[in-house]
Amino acid sequence: MKKIVHKSAGPIYAAAVVWVLYALLFPLHKLIHFLGVLAASAVAYFVARIFCKDVVEEVPEEPEKPVSTGNEALDKMVAEGKMAISEMKRLNESIQDETISGQIDRLEEISGKIFQQVQAEPAKLPQIRKFMNYYLPTTLKLLNAYDRMGEQGVSGENISGTMERVENMMGTIVTAFEKQLDSLFGAEAMDISTDITVLENMMAREGLVEDAVHRAVQQPVVEEPGEESGGIQLEL
Repeated sequence: MKKIVHKSAGPIYAAAVVWVLYALLFPLHKLIHFLGVLAASAVAYFVARIFCKDVVEEVPEEPEKPVSTGNEALDKMVAEGKMAISEMKRLNESIQDETISGQIDRLEEISGKIFQQVQAEPAKLPQIRKFMNYYLPTTLKLLNAYDRMGEQGVSGENISGTMERVENMMGTIVTAFEKQLDSLFGAEAMDISTDITVLENMMAREGLVEDAVHRAVQQPVVEEPGEESGGIQLEL
């Protein structure tokens, strides 16, 4: 539900009545008269604010209309991604453990970047199919179980043991999410590496840069005094 606050008009009316009454009963020929009525109307306004409360109206929020990209699979990913992040926010507010809360923050951040990257490049959608179909929903399932068990207020073999296993698993899950994001940049990283290699070779061939190999090839050999190239020195 969305709350709409309607400000009461009572204080404004009260201040206006003071101006009207003052004008009828007293002259308004000098600055002192205007200052007096201004002060009186201000007092009336603030007194009326005490008694005239604002009206708060609750109205149902309109559901957000999904934006269609024309790609059914991509639209489904965007919708499921928004639901997943919304669920992470809810769980984060409910779970009180600071370590788990920090890890959920990280999962939310990485997940958002994954969805943004795929939305920008829909060709990468197949790369996150397993992430969307298994890793993400299973992670939410584990966190929901952790949240429900934590609310029981009971320390037992099943509850405590399960919660501990979830806590131990969260670090691995965060790492897996980070690697999923990193994998989306694999092709781009390879292209950039190739471009860098080609650029370096072209610049070296044009003599625009010198690396260790080219310097060694171009540097002349300097013979030390008393040495003859390719021979053995004889003492006379």
